[in-house]
Amino acid sequence: MYTEELVAPMRTDLTDLGFLELKTAEDVDNHLKDHSGTTLLVINSVCGCAAGAARPAIKMALANSSKKPDKLATVFAGVDQEATTKAREYTLPYPPSSPSIALFKDGELVHFLERHHIEGQNAEMIANHLIGMFDDQC
Repeated sequence: MYTEELVAPMRTDLTDLGFLELKTAEDVDNHLKDHSGTTLLVINSVCGCAAGAARPAIKMALANSSKKPDKLATVFAGVDQEATTKAREYTLPYPPSSPSIALFKDGELVHFLERHHIEGQNAEMIANHLIGMFDDQC
């Protein structure tokens, strides 16, 4: 488990963009269950690929896409364990992965970027992928 002091700047990378923090299993269910429209859910992490690629890519994609998800939400792996476990139920059949980025449409998972899609990629490549995903689904 990571301390709040350590993860606070990593949380604000997303909350400053308007992401809603889901900190409990109930928060996740309330946000994703029977939801209409599109929701981008980020399973945030302290790892280098989250800091160097995933979060910067999300910022770029949201700043440069003409279409965007209706809702933005995040859970923090290694910190908000109950919420992360519940979020991962919604991303089945994919195995646990953090960081990861999920797009839901009308309550259904329509796209999922696992950690192995993020590692070794630069933020611009991931951002372009996200923009294409937004164009197709939002």
